[in-house]
Amino acid sequence: MDDPNRMMAHSGGLMGPQGYGLPGGEGAPATGDGEARKQDIGEILQQIMNITDQSLDEAQARKHTLNCHRMKPALFSVLCEIKEKTVLSLRNTQEEEPPDPQLMRLDNMLIAEGVAGPEKGGGAGAAASASAAAGEWDNAIEHSDYRAKLAQIRQIYHQELDKYENACNEFTTHVMNLLREQSRTRPITPKEIERMVQIIHKKFSSIQMQLKQSTCEAVMILRSRFLDARRKRRNFSKQASEILNEYFYSHLSNPYPSEEAKEELARKCGITVSQVSNWFGNKRIRYKKNIGKAQEEANLYAAKKAADLSWAGAGRREARSPAGLAAYNSNVAL
Repeated sequence: MDDPNRMMAHSGGLMGPQGYGLPGGEGAPATGDGEARKQDIGEILQQIMNITDQSLDEAQARKHTLNCHRMKPALFSVLCEIKEKTVLSLRNTQEEEPPDPQLMRLDNMLIAEGVAGPEKGGGAGAAASASAAAGEWDNAIEHSDYRAKLAQIRQIYHQELDKYENACNEFTTHVMNLLREQSRTRPITPKEIERMVQIIHKKFSSIQMQLKQSTCEAVMILRSRFLDARRKRRNFSKQASEILNEYFYSHLSNPYPSEEAKEELARKCGITVSQVSNWFGNKRIRYKKNIGKAQEEANLYAAKKAADLSWAGAGRREARSPAGLAAYNSNVAL
C-alpha cells in the first residue's frame, strides 16, 4: 500500500484546507519534520472536535465535499483493509437465538388471562376461570367489576406496548438510515446492519419483558383479591344459619357464647371457631341496628322452638301410652 504521506502529497491533500483530511493547500510538500506532523495532527483533531458545533448546512456541505473528492475511493479502500484486520468476524455468530423461555411463559399467561392477543371475551373468560376456582359466583356485580378492572389492565398494557413498539421502530429506522449513510464513507455490510437491528430489538425486548411481568402480577393480584373477598363473603349453609340463629335468639339476654359453646357450634355447622365468633359479632351489630326486624325474627325462632318442644312432648306421651309401649315392644321383637 502506498505511503499515506506520499499519496496525500500527490493528491494535494484529501479535502484541502476547507475539507476533511490533512490541512494544507494544493501542492503543499510533504515534510518529515516532526513538529510539522504534530501540528497537522493537531489541526485534524481540532476539525474533528468542531464537527459537533457545525450547523446542519455546514455538515451537509462537508459531506458533499468528501463524497465528491477524487481520493474518496482510496480512503474507502484503506478503511476496508483496516477493517479486515481489526473487525470481529460475524461468520461464527449464531444466526438465530432461541426464544426466551421466561418471555414465552409470560406471553402464554397473558393470552390465557385474556390480556394479550385478540379480545375474544378475554375478561369474561378470566372471570369464569376465577369463578371456577372459588365456586359458582352468584353475584353478577362481582362479575362485571372483575371484567371492568381486567379490561382496564388490558387497555393499559396495550397502550404501553404500543409505545414501546413505536419507540423501537423509530429508533431502529433512525439507526438503519444512519448506518446506510455512513456506509457511503466506511465499509458497513447489510449483515452488520441486520445484526445491529437484532441488538436493538433485544434491548427493547428486555423492556417489554418488564411490562409483561408487571402486567401478570397485576392480574394475579386482581384475581386473588376478588377470590379472597368472595371466600370471606361466602354464606354459610342453610342448616348452619339455622343453628346459629337459634342459639342467638335463645340466648338473646346474653348472646355471647362461651368458648365451649363456640366449639360445639363450629362442630355442628362445619365451620371454624373464628367464623363462629365473627358471625356472632356481626349478628349483634345487625340486631342493634335493626331491633324491630330482629325482634320479629326472634319471635319466629321462639315459636319454632315451642313447636318443636310440643312435638317432642307429644312423642314422649305417645311412647308412654299402652299403644306406644306395644309398638315399641313389637319393634324390639323384630
